[in-house]
Amino acid sequence: MLQSKRSVIKGEIVVVRSYGQPSGSARSSSVQIFSASTLDPKTGNGKLSEQAYLRSGKTRTRNDEKIITYTFEFRVEPDFGFPGAVLIKNQHKKQRFFLQSASLKTPNNEIIQFDCNSWVYPVKVTKTGRIFFSNNKYLPNQTPEALLELRKKELIGLKGNGRRERKEWDRIYDYDFYNDLGNPDKGPEYIRPVLGGSDSNPYPRRFRTSRPPSIADPSTERPPDMFDLNMNVPPDERFSSKKLAEFISSSIQAVNYCVIQKAESLSRQEPNTFKSFDEVHFKYCGNRREVHVEGWFQKKLKNVLPAKLFKEVANTRKKNPLTFSSPQIIAENEWAWKNDEEFARQMLAGTNPARIRSLEIFPPESQNGVMSSIQQSDIEHNLDGLTLAQAINQWRIFILDHHDYLMPFLNRINRNGVCVFASRTLLFQKSDETLKPLVIELSLPGFYEGQELSRVFVPATGGEERALWQCAKAHVTANDSAYHQLISHWLQTHAVVEPFIVATRRQLSVMHPVHWLLHPHFKDTLHVNALARTIVINSGGILEKTLFSAELSVELSAELYKEWRFDEQALPVDLLKRGMAIEDEDPDNPTGVKLLIKDYPYGADGLEIWTAIKTWVSDFCTLFYADDDFVVSDEEVQAWWSEIRNVGHGDKRDKTWWYKMTTLSDLIEALTTLIWIASALHASVNFGQYDYAGYPLNRPTLCRRFIPMEGTFAYAEFLKDPDQYYLNMLPGRLETSLSVALVAVLSCHASDEVYLGQRSLPVSINNEEVHQKFEKFNKELREIEKRITQRNANLNLKNRRGPAGIPYQLLYPDTSKVESRGGITGKGIPNSISI
Repeated sequence: MLQSKRSVIKGEIVVVRSYGQPSGSARSSSVQIFSASTLDPKTGNGKLSEQAYLRSGKTRTRNDEKIITYTFEFRVEPDFGFPGAVLIKNQHKKQRFFLQSASLKTPNNEIIQFDCNSWVYPVKVTKTGRIFFSNNKYLPNQTPEALLELRKKELIGLKGNGRRERKEWDRIYDYDFYNDLGNPDKGPEYIRPVLGGSDSNPYPRRFRTSRPPSIADPSTERPPDMFDLNMNVPPDERFSSKKLAEFISSSIQAVNYCVIQKAESLSRQEPNTFKSFDEVHFKYCGNRREVHVEGWFQKKLKNVLPAKLFKEVANTRKKNPLTFSSPQIIAENEWAWKNDEEFARQMLAGTNPARIRSLEIFPPESQNGVMSSIQQSDIEHNLDGLTLAQAINQWRIFILDHHDYLMPFLNRINRNGVCVFASRTLLFQKSDETLKPLVIELSLPGFYEGQELSRVFVPATGGEERALWQCAKAHVTANDSAYHQLISHWLQTHAVVEPFIVATRRQLSVMHPVHWLLHPHFKDTLHVNALARTIVINSGGILEKTLFSAELSVELSAELYKEWRFDEQALPVDLLKRGMAIEDEDPDNPTGVKLLIKDYPYGADGLEIWTAIKTWVSDFCTLFYADDDFVVSDEEVQAWWSEIRNVGHGDKRDKTWWYKMTTLSDLIEALTTLIWIASALHASVNFGQYDYAGYPLNRPTLCRRFIPMEGTFAYAEFLKDPDQYYLNMLPGRLETSLSVALVAVLSCHASDEVYLGQRSLPVSINNEEVHQKFEKFNKELREIEKRITQRNANLNLKNRRGPAGIPYQLLYPDTSKVESRGGITGKGIPNSISI
């Protein structure tokens, strides 16, 4: 009789089994549901149903995945109320499974969705089941009382206790210093300083992996094996099986490309220096081949990769080989890299477009008070009839400055067999808005403190002066290449975002709307950064082998972190700071700034993307926060922001420029800036790398010779064959091949990438107004795409293509839904720093 009065709630669980990634069955797992409206006074949680067990499920195939749907039902008391969370327990002894979603159908036929997208490990190892909340989002003080303790408990579990090494199944988020870049157990030459926690080497915090300490130095953490694919990263932060296979495949082919180049050089007994420009052109623009994995590397891979994943990697290599096709910089004009206008244009539209700034004071002055040796007479004849004062007052003189931060490092750097100057490059904006290089100053430390030895070079049309000018440009570009990789790319996107991810996981419940907003912008970043610490920025890593800064690279990035401010990462603020824009009081201009160079591709496209992001964030936040008091009373957001300032970026905890987080405007500005960094800023400095640096003469990463002084033996050598001297000055064959291989891998778009204005799960929030606002965001991005296409086709906008004929597409959103896109020729702004 009592049984008949009970209500029936039916449910479905959807599990995905991807080819190539070990994933078990959910069979025999148990499911329970928590009420969101009826409190159990004994537990303080919502009333909990009895267990239902998953038996057999229906299987269908989607591409290379098996989708298994399990059904179940509960009989609950009439007062059970409205379901708000599910509790899943994996009863298998060993196998995990990937839970895509769950749904419940109430007695009144209402459907409650749970978008889970998470790995569920056996209770035997986790010691606890997994709780998944419904797609309803609540601020903390609006959470149904029956779910409040579950919400708090879930966050406590994610914070861990700060002890023990992480296991594969751990979902624990904590912070650590960058104490894993060195490897003192390997020898003293692999010792690197700990970054973070000191005045000398401040740094953002990284995700804590808790590996054992090194034997030689207990203050450092033992680095992982390069074949450790998990890198102690929580399961839900790891690459998908498809992306992992693509990444391994492209990396293998890049490694083998380098091996082939080295083998060919050794077999021919070639020197490490190129013999001619034609040889460089042939090696990096012709002579393309598919490379194969052979020998010890293949055996090692087979031993460490699961059998299915190894097979998928092999298949991916065959289907989508990494082709070293001609980089765009020489695709239309093989000599564009030598052109002065192209040299300047890349400061506005290349891979490092946010370093250039306007010059306000002449001559430039060092931080230590040393004046530049550039004279007014060096440039005034080249200002299209203007005086220098007039040109500066009209905001038409610009500078690419790689001077002050490099000077203290040069004596140490130049002991390592490289020849590096600090540089200043002045440019003039012509009437057609293109930039004309005026002068390059190259400097070295003098013989006593505060002294600088400088040389000045000006453009020339021919003879030895023209050859010296080309050498000076190469030194400037080497400076810019290192700054780009270490600062613009690694530090200012990858490294600074990582603490935000950790803080979000620790302090913002998945029920929090801001967590939902940010979640797609953190996809794969922890995994990518862990890989970078293992093979790219570590001691003996790729950047140390290819950049002039070598083993001082991470110290250099720590020095420049001292200048970093979160509020200045907002694009309009950055443009104002660099003097690339002025304030605009036009009420119809939402950015509040006006570009001084209207044809500044990064600035023009970037401001449109920035505005679209900020409008979307504003629309979203105002749906949940009625006024400033809602922000102040949001205990999770306040804890999140406090942890970011005081722990994640703890070396800057005392800075007054942090947003106070006392107003809705503070929250909107902070979220807009964070999303901008993770999506558009990263895209602008990452995905053009192969187009520009895939041809090594355009973006050399170091110089092996100084520019010779007249009257020396080196100068006589230079006069005898200026082209050969130039080639001898640039990186050798092996360093060049490694650098090209790296940028080829980094420039690839994953085939399963999710782009700005898209979400992999559009239904993952139960709020129709949010869906409408998001569609508005997507529509605006589509309009921006049209305007970018129109600008690229406008021949009057000469900086959009330049002598190389490369259309500026690094901030093209790509809202299309083409399944086959990806690879090195892909375009678009991924939601996150995912490569």
